[in-house]
Amino acid sequence: MKNQHTNHLLLLGLATLFISTSGVLGKYIDLPTPLIIWFRSALAAIFLFLFCKFKKLNIKLKSKKDLPTIVLGGVLLGIHWVTYFLALKLSNVAVGMLSMFTFPVITALLEPFFTKSKLNPIHVILGLMVLLGIYILAPEINFESTYLRGILLGVFSAFSYALRNLILKRHVSRYDGTVLMMQQCTIVALLLIPVLFNINIEQIQTQIPFLLILGLVTTALGHSLFISSLKHFSVSTASIIGSAQPIFGIIMAYFFLNEIPTLNTFIGGSLILATVIIESIRSKKA
Repeated sequence: MKNQHTNHLLLLGLATLFISTSGVLGKYIDLPTPLIIWFRSALAAIFLFLFCKFKKLNIKLKSKKDLPTIVLGGVLLGIHWVTYFLALKLSNVAVGMLSMFTFPVITALLEPFFTKSKLNPIHVILGLMVLLGIYILAPEINFESTYLRGILLGVFSAFSYALRNLILKRHVSRYDGTVLMMQQCTIVALLLIPVLFNINIEQIQTQIPFLLILGLVTTALGHSLFISSLKHFSVSTASIIGSAQPIFGIIMAYFFLNEIPTLNTFIGGSLILATVIIESIRSKKA
């Protein structure tokens, strides 16, 4: 049993590592952001479709009533990915990932609007901690600053992601997680088809290896492993371990992009990650 637990823990850690490669790849791939996201979603959709067929999972909708929310979830996922990658391009991996990682607290603040639960005062305090962390991250309050725009896009990306997760929450018990991810990736790929009308084939050829890693390793494999881990760990435990994503991303950015985080990044990032860990532990006790 102990060996099994260790193996599950290693797989969850591997999933976190795979997903965290999105930061470096989003910054490194030299293509327009919408085109990167089209390749990411299309490749992931194909890979996940083949996986679903191999596992003989039912990929059909169980009810037509589910279609609007699943489509809306796909739209929000597309917005989340596009704005997150724009945030990475405008700032750096550390700032982009840390800004996006405000989503757990944003989720907690939005949840009362989607469920019968009441707003917990602790979530207001955590929200203020996140705002303080974002304020410390920002080098200056100047809307012409690309760093500030990157932070704001990162937070908007987090808001879109939180909203998407809350909207899809009702479907998690009725659909396999891999099937939901495949459906979402397919919707994003379909929505972004117009970006293919004006592409540079030669430019894409040089980026194919990195696009494959993004579509297969980061998105399909990383998210599939993470979803599978929820069978063995609580969402809170997975969230705590998942909060290592920005740390992995910052380390990779240092080695592959030569990005050195500032003191403000460490202080502001620590505040944001602290709120994630506090909320995860608090929700586990609740």
